[in-house]
Amino acid sequence: MRRLRGVIFKRVGDGRPYPEHDLSSSAWATLPPRQVRLDELITTKDTLRLDTLLDEDSTFYGDLFAHVVRWRGELYLEDGLHRALRAALQQRHVLHARVHDMTDA
Repeated sequence: MRRLRGVIFKRVGDGRPYPEHDLSSSAWATLPPRQVRLDELITTKDTLRLDTLLDEDSTFYGDLFAHVVRWRGELYLEDGLHRALRAALQQRHVLHARVHDMTDA
């Protein structure tokens, strides 16, 4: 994973540093997707299942867009690590994502 840090993502994290937001799938769906640069994202997972990355139907039952949380000025990739890596493998530098802005509680 060391090569991913700074090359694809801003940082590879392990866990969510922000408080729980309790957004449901339908609440995420109300957020309009926008482009986010991969090198601005901090992952909240440090592992990925290869079968998820390679599965062409990986978005069949889920949201087509990644989920990103903006907290304390940072962008955290909460859901969609496989989409982000697939974008990087296709030489793309941006990802379409739904971004939830959290304010410090």
